[in-house]
Amino acid sequence: MPETRAWRWIPALYFAQGFPYAIVMTVSVVMYKTLGVSNTDIALYTSWLYLPWVVKPFWSPLVDLIGTKRAWILATQLLLGLALAAVALTLPLPRFFQASLAILWLLAFASATHDIAADGFYMLALPSDGQAAFVGVRSAFWRLANIVGQGGLVYLGGALAESTGSVAMAWSVVFLVAAATMLLAAGWLRFTLPRPAIDVPVQHASIAAGFSATFISFFRKPRILTMLAFLMLFRFAEAQALKLVSPFLLDARAAGGLGLTTSQTGIAYGTVGVIALTMGGLLGGFVISRHGLRRWLWPMAIGMHLPNLLFVYLAFAQPESFAVICAVLAFEQFGYGFGFCAFLLYMVMVSDGPNRTAHYAICTGFMALGMMIPGMASGWIQEQLGYANFFIWICVATIPSFAVVALVDVDPHFGRKAQDR
Repeated sequence: MPETRAWRWIPALYFAQGFPYAIVMTVSVVMYKTLGVSNTDIALYTSWLYLPWVVKPFWSPLVDLIGTKRAWILATQLLLGLALAAVALTLPLPRFFQASLAILWLLAFASATHDIAADGFYMLALPSDGQAAFVGVRSAFWRLANIVGQGGLVYLGGALAESTGSVAMAWSVVFLVAAATMLLAAGWLRFTLPRPAIDVPVQHASIAAGFSATFISFFRKPRILTMLAFLMLFRFAEAQALKLVSPFLLDARAAGGLGLTTSQTGIAYGTVGVIALTMGGLLGGFVISRHGLRRWLWPMAIGMHLPNLLFVYLAFAQPESFAVICAVLAFEQFGYGFGFCAFLLYMVMVSDGPNRTAHYAICTGFMALGMMIPGMASGWIQEQLGYANFFIWICVATIPSFAVVALVDVDPHFGRKAQDR
């Protein structure tokens, strides 16, 4: 496919993939914090929202066996827009926490299904060298969705709460804006998504036979245990830190936090930080396309995990300068974006064969399990240790990540453009 046409749909597709994920995983954390929910409840219950991404491998073969990836993408995007609007209706209710969590749960299932179809479509619509060349682009626009979500929407929520005096009403408006954004993206992709000739259902004697063949072929992959360990442990430290960064920025200084307002958090972490993260992702995709994944795996692992030390600095020093806080978050997020490219390309590399869509979904399911389990306990750990000691623990928790990097085997040519081999 010509690169000019790929630019028409890849940015919008991965924005639409990242946007609901950012809302479920990050915006909801800030929302519940400003609505008075405790850190322990936030970390526990929002970590359960990872479950749809954990179990999505169990229905991922349906996306291969029934209909086209293109049809699945458009249908789930419409459902996501409607679910976001439904969340807005629950927030003024007395039992908003339970009601909004229930809809966020359904939204997470729709988003996970959209991920299956979108990632499968990406692998069908582009050749292997094109997949590597655009990995930075897809990561960048996935992160741009985070800017709009945890940056723009969080800032809007804070500004509306200050102007109206109603936090619940402010977040209701935010979710209506999110719904409109999702539906606009769906409308654009309705006309720009290509129709690859190979985007057809995978043929099996029956759906049951297709399910069994998909899982058997995945778990027969060479060095499967090492592969699963990498998928579950590479982000072990991040899984714990991610749930507590926004509460850390928002909590009062007397409680060990940085005392930022909701709007400042949206700027520092959701905008400046995510822009830096996006730039790191673009750089990561570029260097992998030049030299291959194997050459950059260790530098990217170090770039992703070493900057966790900066959170230790923030927790102990509690700098008052907003510019300093933004600069530190930008540096840390740049390293994370750079390193995450290696993880993303590794999943693409091991997802081969006719069932590549379902195999990629299985990989992301194990990744989500590796995020969900550590994240569930992170709020309790932070409340026992305090923020400063918690971030020291996060640095210690990077050890399993480096261990699995030492174990994996990577094709030295994977990810490189053909002319650079």
